Amino acid sequence: MTDRKKSKENGRCITKLENMGFRVGQGLIERFTKDTARFKDELDIMKFICKDFWTTVFKKQIDNLRTNHQGIYVLQDNKFRLLTQMSAGKQYLEHASKYLAFTCGLIRGGLSNLGIKSIVTAEVSSMPACKFQVMIQKL
Repeated sequence: MTDRKKSKENGRCITKLENMGFRVGQGLIERFTKDTARFKDELDIMKFICKDFWTTVFKKQIDNLRTNHQGIYVLQDNKFRLLTQMSAGKQYLEHASKYLAFTCGLIRGGLSNLGIKSIVTAEVSSMPACKFQVMIQKL
């Protein structure tokens, strides 16, 4: 298989994983919020994602939430559960995107069901730490 075909196949795989995560995120957020009070604002929703949602899914809270107060949030997980079992070797870094794609979809799907349209991306600089960037799409 040529590099170009591998890249195209990898992109398709990542898109499929992100879409799966989106649907799962929508379902989970519905279940998790059925007994909670209405959220005050966008920041309140993001705090819910970082604490309650993340704890239920990954058994720990997000380590750090930052915002520029202009619709961009950065969620940092220093020991992301899906990456902790992988070796810290650089050769595994390229596979991390597959593990992060599902989670990006999970966040996007959850926010979508709470009325927030967003673009979610992830980056890993050193395993198993990762950052998820959430860009809120103003309607």
